[in-house]
Amino acid sequence: MSELFDGKVALITGAGSGMGLAVTIRLARGGASVLALDIDEGRLAETKVQATGTVTVRQADIADPVACAQAVAACVEEFGRLDILGNIAGIYLADHTPRMAVDQYRRVMGVNLDACFFLAQAAIPHLLRTGGTIINIASNAGLQGVPYSAAYSMSKGGVIQLTRSLAAEFLKTPLRVNAIAPAGTRTNIAASNPFPPDMDPDLARRMGGMRGLAEPEEIAALFCFLASSEARSITGAVYTLDNGLTAT
Repeated sequence: MSELFDGKVALITGAGSGMGLAVTIRLARGGASVLALDIDEGRLAETKVQATGTVTVRQADIADPVACAQAVAACVEEFGRLDILGNIAGIYLADHTPRMAVDQYRRVMGVNLDACFFLAQAAIPHLLRTGGTIINIASNAGLQGVPYSAAYSMSKGGVIQLTRSLAAEFLKTPLRVNAIAPAGTRTNIAASNPFPPDMDPDLARRMGGMRGLAEPEEIAALFCFLASSEARSITGAVYTLDNGLTAT
């Protein structure tokens, strides 16, 4: 593992906590140089402490397309190349659909879907030069209906189709694009219990699997496999990591 990503450069969003932090730690431990991106400077400071290896942190709001382009440019300027783009940052705002405010809807789309597009747009020219890879974190909510989560499910369904469309567009190049679709994972989102307090408990039962929450390190392990040369034949794939939830 310590030499798996020697000489590689990764840009990871949502690197201040949860899946993004776990991926950053694992990539750096594997020899990669990582630009760790997050909106929360305090969490980034903790990332810098926890991650061993070459990790540079950068605060940014990736809902802003300009910030996306600037982050990619900063990564290439500092490290000279880009091999791995990990679109991991996400936001979950749940409510009864008739009550969801426009600014909440736009925020969900901006962070979860628009950022994936604009970061990929800026990164692809560099990834084509290195034969790199894009790995998007989608969700089981992009594959099945989830009550009180129409905007979130739309955004993650869009991530899945973005993944497939980019993979198809660049099929004749070495660039690979894949997605991971987790369900409940032990992150800040899961801990915050963002669902409306007056939700229907019968509908809520459909949200949880029988096998509990996944750990961020499990997503990181799959991410790093997909980012490695061992997965060189895999592109356009969507891997569910949801304890069998979408199967039922």
